Amino acid sequence: MRRRQAGFTYVGMIVFVTIIGLVGAATLKVGALLARAEAENELLEIGAEFSAALRSYADASPQGQPAQPTSLEALLRDPRFPNPRRHLRRIFVDPITGLAEWGLVRASEGGPILGVYSLSQARPLKIARFDARFVNFDNKQHLSDWKFTANGQGPASKPAAPEQGATPAVTMFPPPPQPAAPPAAPVEEQQVLRELVPPLPPEPVEPEEEEQPPPEQAEPAPVSTQSGV
Repeated sequence: MRRRQAGFTYVGMIVFVTIIGLVGAATLKVGALLARAEAENELLEIGAEFSAALRSYADASPQGQPAQPTSLEALLRDPRFPNPRRHLRRIFVDPITGLAEWGLVRASEGGPILGVYSLSQARPLKIARFDARFVNFDNKQHLSDWKFTANGQGPASKPAAPEQGATPAVTMFPPPPQPAAPPAAPVEEQQVLRELVPPLPPEPVEPEEEEQPPPEQAEPAPVSTQSGV
C-alpha cells in the first residue's frame, strides 16, 4: 500500500512540474512578445524623429544648396550655416538591433540621404493600423521594409516664367453644342401616313384677264370759219 502511495506521489509531482514548466514557458513567450511589440512602437517613434529631421533640413535649405544631407551627422550640425543649427538631437539606437547603425535610403550610390530604416530582417508583429504618419507600412515582410523618409523634399518649385518674345499659348474652346434636329420618321411610318392621308387636290388656277386696249377717241370735227349766205 505504501509503495502504491509513493508511486502516485511521484507521478503527481512529475505532472505538477510539467504544468509549471508549460506555464512558465508561456509566460516567457508572452513577455517576449510584449517586449517586441514595445520595441516596434519605439522604432516607429524614432523613425518619425528621423523623418522630421530630414524635413527640417530640407525646409531650411538656402537657395542653391542641396535639400538632403549626405550623412546623418549633418542633421546634428548643419554644415550649411556658420552658426550651429540642429535638426536632430542625437543618432538614436535601433531598439530592435540595439545598435546606433541604420540603413540609408539614397537617391544614388553615395548620393544624398532620402530616408533611414532598421537593419533588422525580423518579421514585424505589427502589420496594420499604422498612424497616418507612416504611409505604405502595411503587410511588410521585414522590419527593414519600414522606410522613414521626409514627406516632401524642400519647398515646392515655382513655375518657370515665360520667355520674353514667346508667343502665348492659345486656348481653344470647343464650339457651343448645336440643338439636335428632330428625328425623322421611319420610312415605314411615312408610307403609312401617305396611304391614310390622301394628297390634297391642286388649287384651281384662275385665268389671267387680258388687258383691253383703251378706246380710241374720235377726232373733233373741224370748225368752219365761213358764214353762210
